[in-house]
Amino acid sequence: MFLAGFIYTLVGLALSLFVFKEVASILLVFLIVIAILPMFYTTLKTEEELDLHSEQEWRLLREHGKVITFLLFMFLGITAALVLSYTFLPEKTTNIIFHLQEKAITNVNSNLRGAITGGTTQFDFFIKILVNNLKVLFFCLVFSLLYGTGAIFILTWNASVIATAMGNLFKNELAQISSLVGFPYLSAYFSAATMSFFRYMTHGILEITAYFIMALAGGILSVAIVHHNLENERVLIDTLDLIFISLGILVIAGVVEVYITPMLFM
Repeated sequence: MFLAGFIYTLVGLALSLFVFKEVASILLVFLIVIAILPMFYTTLKTEEELDLHSEQEWRLLREHGKVITFLLFMFLGITAALVLSYTFLPEKTTNIIFHLQEKAITNVNSNLRGAITGGTTQFDFFIKILVNNLKVLFFCLVFSLLYGTGAIFILTWNASVIATAMGNLFKNELAQISSLVGFPYLSAYFSAATMSFFRYMTHGILEITAYFIMALAGGILSVAIVHHNLENERVLIDTLDLIFISLGILVIAGVVEVYITPMLFM
């Protein structure tokens, strides 16, 4: 799944850049989503069928866990391809491909800075982060419910934004060690790569897991509605369990982002 996400991304990036250069930022996301959709829909259909034939909720959740795992590896593949592209492509090219992503990062940072005043506490910052993440979680549910696989667009867009932030941090770190040569450079290079990854993924992997779980919940419910299986209480129970699990993981992700990540990387 990591390799699939990596290849889908490189193909989508090449097509968006050489065929529709003017709208490459958003078209890149759409092309990745189009490549993923058949597999993701088949997965949702299979998971919904499991709901109808399984009597034990813990077994269902274990099977859902396998799906979340391979979706996470696919997400990491997409992110890795985009980070490498952002880091090593010419700056003129990255400005075209990641224009909207950079703008989104600037807007988020501006909103967060605007919410932070002299009297702002860490808890206030945590509430601000949690509210923003809950909005994304809500749209994951709505997009999945209305479009079946619609949440994949939101998750792929988030992958592109995270990759842009990671790539930008990585390039800044590389600029600081450019004067080094030999083994010290290699050591600093891998240190910069590791720091860039964990700076965002320490809490980011938890957030994305919560989003995928919510997308799975909404997708299962959407498929059940299409197949007229909504009267089966097992589907509703499983969907509610997934929703509450995603909410719990998102709260934990907020705690990690506000209280743990700054201690490790600031």
